[in-house]
Amino acid sequence: MISVRSSVGLMAIVAVAVVGWPNDAAAHCDTLNGPVVSAARVALQQGNVTPVLKWVKASEEAEVREAFQQTMTVRRVGSEARELADLYFFETLVRLHRQGEGEPYTGLKPFTSVDPAIESADQALETGSVNDVVALVTEHAAVGIRARFALAQARQPHAGDSVAAGREYVKAYVEFIHYVEQLHLTIMGAAAEKD
Repeated sequence: MISVRSSVGLMAIVAVAVVGWPNDAAAHCDTLNGPVVSAARVALQQGNVTPVLKWVKASEEAEVREAFQQTMTVRRVGSEARELADLYFFETLVRLHRQGEGEPYTGLKPFTSVDPAIESADQALETGSVNDVVALVTEHAAVGIRARFALAQARQPHAGDSVAAGREYVKAYVEFIHYVEQLHLTIMGAAAEKD
C-alpha cells in the first residue's frame, strides 16, 4: 500500500522527471484541449458560469462572470460572432487562471497532444487509480538518475588527468547532484505542503 506522503511525492516528480520543472508543467492549462478550456466549453454549452469558477481565484471571479455574460450576449449574433466570443472567453479564463498560478499568460495554444505523464495524471483522476502515474513517473525518474550517475561515474576516474577532464567530471557531477537534489526537494516540498 502506498502512503499518501509517498503518492504526493511521486506525483510531484511528474513536473520534474517527465515534463520539466514546475513552470513548464503548468502549460497544459493553456491549450484548447486542456482542462480549463474544456470546463469553459461546458459552461458555455450549459449557459452557466459555475463550472469554470474553480479555475480562478475568488478575486478574479467578477471578471470571469463579466466575460461570460459578454460572451453569452455576443454568441447570439451568429456563428462567426459565436466563435470569436468563445475564444475571448477562453483567453480571459486561461489568462486569469495562469495569473492565479503565478505564471505568465503567453497566449492560448492550439490543440496539442498531451504529455504522457499529464495524460496519465488526468486519467488517474477519472479512473480513481494512480498506479499508472506512479509507475510512469518513477520509471522516468529512475532513468534520469541512473543516466546522470553513469556519466559522472565514468568521468570520475579521469578527473585528475587534465584540467579539461576534471571540468568534464565536475560538469557531470553537478548535473547528477542537482538532478537528485531537485527531485528530492520537489518530493519533500510537495509532501510538506500536504502535512
